[in-house]
Order: sequence, then structure tokens, then C-alpha cells
Amino acid sequence: MHLTRLFILQVCVAFVLCSPQAVTGSPVDCPNQDTAGTSCAISVEKLLERAVQHAELIYRVSEESKLLFDEMLISYGMNLHIPEGTMCAPKTVTVPRSKSEIKQISDKWILHSLLILAQFWIDPLVEVQASLENYENAPSALLTRSKWISTKLMSLEQGIMVLIRQILGEGSVTLEGPEETSDRFVSSNILETVRRDYSVIYCFRKDAHKMQTFLKLLKCRQIEKENCSLF
Repeated sequence: MHLTRLFILQVCVAFVLCSPQAVTGSPVDCPNQDTAGTSCAISVEKLLERAVQHAELIYRVSEESKLLFDEMLISYGMNLHIPEGTMCAPKTVTVPRSKSEIKQISDKWILHSLLILAQFWIDPLVEVQASLENYENAPSALLTRSKWISTKLMSLEQGIMVLIRQILGEGSVTLEGPEETSDRFVSSNILETVRRDYSVIYCFRKDAHKMQTFLKLLKCRQIEKENCSLF
């Protein structure tokens, strides 16, 4: 079952990584951008469609990255025994748990939550990408996907900031994200390095799913205007 799931994901992600549009595209690509690069003629509807597609692809690749890391650990004969309930602390953004909570949240909350999630993971993913290059016999597929995720997350962050400007009319946005402990991404030995890297990939995968979900909800609210829910 595990190998079948990995194979299916590999086929899907191979198409994603080999598609020129998927590799070079960005939510904010715009042929009519002005000379200063500060405005874009792309509509909110089209921008949301691209952002949703971006988030979906990022989640798929992060899912496969986690499975590839699992396979690598097996080949190394390692078992990290990381308690699932404690791995992803501190929490970044909480997903509403009921239809009534969804109705209460604003588009501003959704957009700011998306930006917090994107910005929170950019540096840790870059660090993991650099760390994986020092692994002995790390799968090239894992290295490729790690680099792809980092690049695409930065592009998605740019797209979210454009959405904030276009939907909310806000310019520069300063947000307070979750506090990080100073040693969260610092390790002193090989086992702790592997544990840290796996934790980042595992937990980012969960937040990538949140970003995908929030963007789909926002797209529904902005375009379809009715029957918008996470459930």
C-alpha cells in the first residue's frame, strides 16, 4: 500500500516537475506589468486560480517528499520514534473546526493567515534543502523536490501579497507569526539533524494542506459567493 501510494505520487509529481509551466510559472506572472513592477492587470479571479493551483502542487510535492524521506530512513536503518502529537509545536494557524467558525472568519483573516503560513516556512525549508545536500546517498528525487518546494513557496508568498493588495487594499503588511524557540532548527549531531529535517518536511506538509484549503475557501468567497465551506 505504501509503495503503491508512493508510485502514484511519483507519477503525478514527475508530471508537475517536468512541466515547463509548473516549473517556471508563478501566481503573479503577468505580461502587462508596468515598468516599475508595482501593478498587474491580472484579475483577482485569475490570480486566485493560479494561487490555488500553486498551493495544490506544493502540497502534492510535499506529500511525496515526506514519503521519500521515509524511504531514505528505512534504507539508513533509522527509526526516529518522533511522537506525532508533539512534532509540530508551536502551531502556526488553527483551522476553523465548524461551519459557524468558518462564517465568522473574514477574508482578511484568511489572507493574513496564508501569509503567516508561507513566511513561517520559507527559511526552514531553505535550511533543509541545504542540509539534505550533505546527506550520504540522499535520493536525487528528494533533493529536487526540496528545492522545488522552496522556490514555489516563495512564489506563492508573492502571490498572496498581491492578493492582499488587490482584495484588502493594503500595501506593506507586517504580521506577527508564531514564536519560534531558538533551538527549533538547530542541531548538534547527525541524529538531531535528521530529526529536525524530517520534522520540517512532516509539519510543512500539514501547513501546505492548510494553505490549499484556505485558498480554495477564499476563491469560493470571492468568485462563487455562496455555499463556501471547508466541510
